[in-house]
Amino acid sequence: MRDAFRTKTLLLLLIGALLASTARAGELAKDLRDQLASSPFVYISSTRKDGTLSRPAEIWFLWHDGSVYVASPPTTWRVRRIRAGRSDAKIWIGKPDGPSFTATGAVVDEPKVHPILCETFARKYPERWKSWERDFRGGLADGSRVLVRYTPK
Repeated sequence: MRDAFRTKTLLLLLIGALLASTARAGELAKDLRDQLASSPFVYISSTRKDGTLSRPAEIWFLWHDGSVYVASPPTTWRVRRIRAGRSDAKIWIGKPDGPSFTATGAVVDEPKVHPILCETFARKYPERWKSWERDFRGGLADGSRVLVRYTPK
């Protein structure tokens, strides 16, 4: 009887550990999270039709709630590829040969993120923000820019 109880208890503990590790599967290591919090740029490669990655593109970004957010015109290749069902991407932090991770991109409707993104951009890119602020704020409002969320795999 005790052996059956111990076996069931062990099994439940193992299942719990497995579920906990699965829930954290998309969470980045602390060193990568720290680098994202301090880096001015990321470089993003999206997946082409043939499965290869595009050339990494330097882009302004927001690291928020465990995801990388960018605001891009809907005509960019990154957005077009996501909408075509090719949402896998690779993201390098700080430089095109820097630390990297894979992610899944999605065009999202998250209006609460818009002001956070704009406030972060104003702080991170003060020398260029004034010339781009209207494009980002207005673009997110009128659809000439879309919000893309990259969630680490």
